[in-house]
Amino acid sequence: MSEFDAILLAGPTASGKSDLALALAARAPIEIVSVDSSQVYRGLDIGSAKPDAEVRARVPHHLIDIREPSQTYSAGEFVAEATSAIEGIRSRGRMPVLVGGTMLYFNSLVYGIAALPMADPAVRARIDARARAVGWSALHGELARVDPEAAARIHPNDPQRIQRALEVFEVSGQPISTWQRETSPAKGLRFRREALVPADRARLHERIERRFLNMMSAGFVEEVEKLRARPDFDLCATAMRAVGYRQLSAHLAGEYELDEAIRRAIAASRQLAKRQLTWIRADSDWRVWDPVDPKECERWVVEMSYVCQTAG
Repeated sequence: MSEFDAILLAGPTASGKSDLALALAARAPIEIVSVDSSQVYRGLDIGSAKPDAEVRARVPHHLIDIREPSQTYSAGEFVAEATSAIEGIRSRGRMPVLVGGTMLYFNSLVYGIAALPMADPAVRARIDARARAVGWSALHGELARVDPEAAARIHPNDPQRIQRALEVFEVSGQPISTWQRETSPAKGLRFRREALVPADRARLHERIERRFLNMMSAGFVEEVEKLRARPDFDLCATAMRAVGYRQLSAHLAGEYELDEAIRRAIAASRQLAKRQLTWIRADSDWRVWDPVDPKECERWVVEMSYVCQTAG
């Protein structure tokens, strides 16, 4: 029996996480659990690099297409549903491999999550209205005044986390950082933690640009048009704040030309990758592999195959 309950495979966007997990699936009895805050939403397919139907028929995937784009999805919900998926996969004698780049979800799963106040739609609506009027950078400044600890951790271009931090303060009167210091311990699961960190940042930037342009060729603009045409479409919904969707939606709303939307989306993707790498490097318990090195990728697959073979 393996000493681990699951393998975690993290990394920045476009680092090759999904391809490496599928290479492992060809050799070992695994099921994949998505750790991606965009893949949970139905209709966000091209821009989230969601595995297609053929891949999902070949290798079981979990936590994909479980919410409508108008709905919210929290780290707490992820932890509960990922834990359930892990237990189900282990009961079938297979190894769960959690793959993605939403580092908040990984962190919450490994270390536990604070029992934060429930979301308040009315408060969120007021925060969104202020953001439309003055911009998210101004709201980040507002957060810095009421919760400097949280503001230091949250990037000014991260509207979802800015909104949640301000919402918690308005609802409870306490900074979100205070709540987070009272985090409950994680359930007693044992994780093998693996991370892809390219040694050559320029190569990662090239991959990011190439992948986004491939998404454009695959019909990304048309996908966003369909989302905007939905009767429940909400520009401020969490789903529409995802990188790529936000910029293309702004283009379709007439805010700027398509070339500018592409430039902004690629730049935002690179900023996202930088934040993801910061999360990984801040935690020395991640074992780091270079996804640009084919020999290192092969070594990873061989080593994880051995771990997975003992999962039954």
